[in-house]
Amino acid sequence: MLKDERHRRILEILGTEGRVVAGELSALLGVSDYTIRRDLDELAEARRLRRVHGGAVARSPVAPTYAERQQQGVSGKIATARAAATLLEPGQVVILDGGTTALHLVDALPPDHTGTFITHSPAVATALARYPGIELVVVGGTFDRRAMVAVGANVIETYRRITADVCFLGVWSVNATSGISGPYYEEVEVRRVLIDRADRVVGLASREKLGTAAPFSIGPATALTHLATEPDVPEEMLRPFVDLGIHILQGRAG
Repeated sequence: MLKDERHRRILEILGTEGRVVAGELSALLGVSDYTIRRDLDELAEARRLRRVHGGAVARSPVAPTYAERQQQGVSGKIATARAAATLLEPGQVVILDGGTTALHLVDALPPDHTGTFITHSPAVATALARYPGIELVVVGGTFDRRAMVAVGANVIETYRRITADVCFLGVWSVNATSGISGPYYEEVEVRRVLIDRADRVVGLASREKLGTAAPFSIGPATALTHLATEPDVPEEMLRPFVDLGIHILQGRAG
């Protein structure tokens, strides 16, 4: 099999399964382990995948700037947010992470919703402020313009003193094998705390984030109790998460 054909096949498998194992690829494609390692290295250099020990995972296609992310995959994010919102009940204590999908979750709230919402995102706080029945707690710290959230020691220490009913976690990348990850170190440090601060942790992950990986690890996929996503995600993409015991919430676009 020619190199271009191998590369295409490797990327096809990644698109379906989210991960490839070098040893399995060698047998499947009928080439040596050395050839597969070289193929994976070349694809990584071309930013088509991310190398991990023993193989590779898909690279997240999420846009690098917040302004671009606001325009990316809007219908999928709306559907994801609506799916996540089905877990909300009046009177809950809710941690709502930053991110563009979180803003759509705010839009999915009924006008008379009640409860306490805690966030370190100024944009999310501003959106929540229009709901008169919601008590709003804003956690402050050093502002990260890339993620558009507060980060740092004060944010981390404040969240460590909070126990919520549910946490809606913004997701950049999530892979059943390599876990939840993100591109910004300080934002990741905050999210590492968030996954331990609620009875239920819901990952907000539209389709393009599933099966991918980013540079900094937040925790295992099993840190999530629920994964909210779009309605048309293929079963084979979701099966690895279901096998881990994660509940899948799929919303409808509209």
